[in-house]
Amino acid sequence: MRITGSTVLLTGVTGGIGLTLARALAAKGAKLVVTGRREDALKAVADELGARAVLADLADAADVARLAAECAGTDILIANAALPSSGDLLDYTPEQIDRSLAVNLRAPIMLARLLAPRMVDAGQGHIALIGSISGKAATKSSSLYNATKFGLRGFALAFRQDLHGTGVGVSLIQPGYVRDAGMFAATGAKTPAGARTVSPVQVARGVIRAVERNQCEVNVAPAELKALVAIAGQFPAFSERVQSRAGVDGTVRSIVEAQRKSR
Repeated sequence: MRITGSTVLLTGVTGGIGLTLARALAAKGAKLVVTGRREDALKAVADELGARAVLADLADAADVARLAAECAGTDILIANAALPSSGDLLDYTPEQIDRSLAVNLRAPIMLARLLAPRMVDAGQGHIALIGSISGKAATKSSSLYNATKFGLRGFALAFRQDLHGTGVGVSLIQPGYVRDAGMFAATGAKTPAGARTVSPVQVARGVIRAVERNQCEVNVAPAELKALVAIAGQFPAFSERVQSRAGVDGTVRSIVEAQRKSR
């Protein structure tokens, strides 16, 4: 799918890798529509890039429907918004669980459902869903986040098959540990010993490549992390034992505490 000249709806532009991705899309000549729930930050991005801004809270089903209606001319959807959702499930209220499921899983599915028919009618379009390596391997104190990202991966891979032959592509982009944005930048926590990271620019390049080449699944991570995650996905009990011996509890605790306010 050609990005230049296409109307691109990007969610989650005010957090994590959103700004880097927005800048990369604008540089490619996209007609950019950005959305988020922080009005001042959203306006700043829109003003910088000459983008259209649509304020929306993806935890609100009515807001998701309104966003889709206001962006009915979307050629490319890039669903990037997500809540961190770290911590033990028993520490979450039912309302916090619902919010995580709504933002991380329901909203991208509903936006895809509401925007795809026009793309199908036009015979072209693309839906790019930003997942995570956490959608392939489970980790401690991430059960809710894992659930949303495992679910997003299953949806993306199956929906891609549903749309095969329509001219509309579906891609799943799964970053590993990202430096300078996202979890570690926001919390100040250190990455696990020896773990290499990727940059927001690398993630943005992965997204653009996935859209332009209609790639199915793009894992933006160092080779060793890709290998470890592949093993963990096939042998979860073995992965659990390895993680328990890795001594990362301090890192996990610091991340959970720093992200508690984002639930």
